[in-house]
Amino acid sequence: MKVLIKLGGTLLEAPESRRRLACEIAGVFESGVAAVVVHGGGKQMTRFLEERGVKSTFVNGLRVTSAEVLDAVVKVVAGSLNQELVAAFAAAGVPAVGLSGVDAGLAEAEQLNPELGFVGKPVRSNPKVLEVLTSNRLLPVVACVAGDRAGNMYNVNADQMAVACARAFGVDKLLFLTDVEGVRSAAGEILPKLSAGECRQLIADGVATGGMQAKLESAISGLAAGIGEVVIAPGARPGVVGELVAGHEAGTRIS
Repeated sequence: MKVLIKLGGTLLEAPESRRRLACEIAGVFESGVAAVVVHGGGKQMTRFLEERGVKSTFVNGLRVTSAEVLDAVVKVVAGSLNQELVAAFAAAGVPAVGLSGVDAGLAEAEQLNPELGFVGKPVRSNPKVLEVLTSNRLLPVVACVAGDRAGNMYNVNADQMAVACARAFGVDKLLFLTDVEGVRSAAGEILPKLSAGECRQLIADGVATGGMQAKLESAISGLAAGIGEVVIAPGARPGVVGELVAGHEAGTRIS
């Protein structure tokens, strides 16, 4: 089985949360599953920039990325945060390798909108580095920075990065571990199962907005690309990784 696990930056904020998730993913890895981890880091980025007097500006949920902000993204998301997560896996006994989309053309991007600066949209993904690492029982840990063939780098939405890598790697399951319980209905109830059409309706009705809208749009894109199952689940729930890989109910399953 191939699984891609996307970890939201909020879940990586506290060392104890990183350690717990690393141990849970270690259990899945040791069972023989070919796993890839993709992570964000928006909260850490905002704090890093604030400490340096740089105000974060967002358009439709995407951070406007100047050259200065891009430098910070590389330092924080692809640098310290990525290596902290790799270190947590080392403590859990898993040989992890920190990467970004720039490495070996893992995720190739193009500029999304000049007004957003160095914000990219993944347009191609080369899974070769993932295949080499997983076939040698190593765990790829991918930060959401991508490049292009001219040598430019881009800040990429982590959900979009996860879908691009999952599609190219041919995963059976794509797991979005986040800081919410799942997708909620207009009445506020957690929806255990959704189809792509139902996801579109939640967006059209204004029920799913902001970060959840982005996740549902990514889920729809993943299903259209042949990913069998996408799950949006509470990453703070102990044991959630093993439960999801085993097929147990948690969060919202989209298929």
